[in-house]
Amino acid sequence: MTSIINKEFIEHINTAKKTMEGLSQDIETATRICIKSLKNEGKILILGNGGSAADAQHIAAELVGRYKTERKGLAAIALTTDSSTITSISNDYGYENVFKRQIEALANKRDVVIGISTGGTSKNVTNALRLSKSIGCKVIGLSGKDGGEMNTICDINIVVPSEDTPRIQEMHIFIGHTICHLIDQEFTS
Repeated sequence: MTSIINKEFIEHINTAKKTMEGLSQDIETATRICIKSLKNEGKILILGNGGSAADAQHIAAELVGRYKTERKGLAAIALTTDSSTITSISNDYGYENVFKRQIEALANKRDVVIGISTGGTSKNVTNALRLSKSIGCKVIGLSGKDGGEMNTICDINIVVPSEDTPRIQEMHIFIGHTICHLIDQEFTS
């Protein structure tokens, strides 16, 4: 067991190091996009499936509440939390439109939409991101592997340098926390 545990730690550390070395500038750019939106009375809409849905909720909670620093609540919504909306849209329009329909109802051109997909190919995520772009939202992706379809849609797609879904997910929440920390600093009085 110990060898498996140590291997997991080593893989995590190696992925984190590669992410730091290759993506720090992208994380800073994504943060600046979010700050600009929030300062212009925009909101951050976050979406993803499975573990990425949980990450979307987690990041939204850090912004609406606080991450580390006391500050005013910031406008952020996880599009993964309303079971009635999710099930009715899925039933009436198909699951591939579950986020797209919410973007249609909630997004405006001052907003930032963050899509999370480990491979960058989740159809319901890419459909929502495409619509977000057409509305005029800034679109940020958190993906991994080769970035998938999100590379061609997002203003910035932060592609974790890994093929391993658990390592990608670990970096996504780390990146989300880092963005929240930087936003906290900007809005702390």
